[in-house]
Amino acid sequence: MSQIESLFATRLYRARLSEFGDPVDAAELETSCLSIAGDDEAGQEWCEAHEFPGYTSYASLTDLPWRFPIFAQIVTALDQHVAAFAGDLCFDLDERELELEDLWINILPEGGSHSAHIHPHSVISGTTYVAMPEGASALKLEDPRHAMMMSAPPRIKDARKEMQNFVYVKPDVGDVLLWESWLRHEVPMNMSEDDRISVSFNYKWS
Repeated sequence: MSQIESLFATRLYRARLSEFGDPVDAAELETSCLSIAGDDEAGQEWCEAHEFPGYTSYASLTDLPWRFPIFAQIVTALDQHVAAFAGDLCFDLDERELELEDLWINILPEGGSHSAHIHPHSVISGTTYVAMPEGASALKLEDPRHAMMMSAPPRIKDARKEMQNFVYVKPDVGDVLLWESWLRHEVPMNMSEDDRISVSFNYKWS
């Protein structure tokens, strides 16, 4: 009798940020992100120089949890989510922990997008979602084997999720998504008239 198994799984963790720690005030977090973006001249200049649509604090602010208590609160919850995901991934951490490497704000206006990329030198990456207005783009994840498929025919339109070359995940405000940092991902164009706001982060093995 024939047997087919699924091997070499790519895991995606999705949960409510509030599952760990005290609930984060969504309105305060959104206001904080917008206020920081308005005051961060270095970040604005970097975005303009690199033709980044909207705003990111990735290249300008490295100490958000120290500067703003609400981001420290987020990190307290993220530490627990990442630990849970690391357990699911069966990592042998040799009695060490995964530690926050960096955390930054992303604001994508109407028409803004973030091209496909990975996060080198990190172990787990992810995002928690602050504002996802109607029409805001989902997160697009790419099958990591895609470049090795060579002459393989395309998948049928209604292929099972685990067999698709690209998967789109539409998070809700307050969700946190985690994936291994080698997983290629992108944010397609924001079709909403309002800003798509998120906070992204990387964890490293200390």
